Amino acid sequence: MTDIEITADLVRGLLQEQHPDLAGLAIQEVAGGWGNQMWRLGDELAVRMQRMDPTPELQLKERRWLPVLAPRLPLPVPTPVRFGEPSERFPKHWTVMTWVPGEPLDHGSISRDAHAADTLAGFLQALHAEAPAEAPIPGHGAHPRNCTNDFEDFLQAVAPDDIAADVRAVWDDAVVADAWEGPPVWVHGDLHPANVVVSDGTLSGIVDFGAMFAGDPAWDLAAAWVLLPAGTTSRFFDTYARANEAAIRRARGLAAMKSLFLMLMGQNGDWGLPGGKPHWGPAGRAALERVLKGV
Repeated sequence: MTDIEITADLVRGLLQEQHPDLAGLAIQEVAGGWGNQMWRLGDELAVRMQRMDPTPELQLKERRWLPVLAPRLPLPVPTPVRFGEPSERFPKHWTVMTWVPGEPLDHGSISRDAHAADTLAGFLQALHAEAPAEAPIPGHGAHPRNCTNDFEDFLQAVAPDDIAADVRAVWDDAVVADAWEGPPVWVHGDLHPANVVVSDGTLSGIVDFGAMFAGDPAWDLAAAWVLLPAGTTSRFFDTYARANEAAIRRARGLAAMKSLFLMLMGQNGDWGLPGGKPHWGPAGRAALERVLKGV
């Protein structure tokens, strides 16, 4: 964590030093963000400032791979256009990226349920192409069984006693499901309500690819429960049309873990802890309810 306060004046000063042709554009802080802080730059750009992330790995990953992925994706994603390097003024990395218009889902809503399900399925169909050998691999391993310790921590921290056994049953089913047998495919890896953008009642963009890796698509298919309104899961999987029973079981278990994580971040926000987000709690509880109902 940098001790330097990131302000509009700091961002402008960095632009003046490294990209002076952009320094005259309007700068406005974007609420949210944890590992990185976002500043809107003019109408079409944003500055992504490394903040809590201990290494530049996630930004450097986006710089390397988003220009490769963006042209094949059917929704707007942030694409790097300029690189900011560590300096005496700011000792971490920063990147100027394209701005994805809309409102983050954690501050918005989906009203066009079927359209959103079809849109998410189409996006993931395009993203989940076979990844090259040099693509990043997941640090947590490809199968849910490799994340059992995290799941247990989240469950103990936030799951109400009356549903804990049901949540554990969903997870246990994911753990014993067959592993992904296909080649590693591109995976966003962190699809939750703050990392998707909505407009006109449906999904309109995907952001924050810092967690992207090559592996099991079930990590993204969990979004069927985490992001979409109740009652759309079947339509999503019908449209996606590539997930077998084992993939759906793995995805549902991962959705349970992701829902618990959202609840934990909400609890941290309620307690005033750094990085906590009180409004994530209700989103996590609603997602967990969809997981348990299987809809």
